[in-house]
Amino acid sequence: MTPYLLALIFGYLLGSIPFGLVFTRLAGTQDIRDIGSGSIGATNVLRTGRKGLAAATVLADILKGAVAVLLMTWWSGHDSGLVAGTAAFFGHLFPVWLGFKGGKGVATGFGFLLAISWQAALALAAIWIAVAAATRYSSLASLIASAAAPAILYFTGTPPEALTFLVLAIATFIMHRGNIARLWQGTEGKIGQKAEASRGA
Repeated sequence: MTPYLLALIFGYLLGSIPFGLVFTRLAGTQDIRDIGSGSIGATNVLRTGRKGLAAATVLADILKGAVAVLLMTWWSGHDSGLVAGTAAFFGHLFPVWLGFKGGKGVATGFGFLLAISWQAALALAAIWIAVAAATRYSSLASLIASAAAPAILYFTGTPPEALTFLVLAIATFIMHRGNIARLWQGTEGKIGQKAEASRGA
């Protein structure tokens, strides 16, 4: 059990680093938890109007998911890598440093997927880009891509990973429940739209 416990702790601590908040604070922008959706993720960072910070955030969030998996797989095997990737995803959602109020896990989950199957990750990236380009809703693109992930993994012959990403997809939908409500009401913010300084705008 020791390798799995270490994978859990390492993955969680790595995943809980709030890069979006760190980068925006270092750049001297407003607290991203007080604008848009209140999330610490790249989409909300983009609402500050700082595209470079948003790009840095999405890259860092992807890397923490991928690094957690790759390092623990190298150290202790495939199953430990899955534990670390799952822990990194939930660490991003519930970071101890921010009172367990974090982001929505899309980029970190993508990094996790990239580390275990670059082919599935490429397919999901294509789905996300297509939906985002057609609708300009990042949340809708993320929801559709996350729902597709377990199916893609299952049909490419990796049922354990498919089950893992089914759990992640359910968590993603729960974390996006506010976005789902705004999509239904037609009030969801679109990609590139600068947010008002109020949560949920």
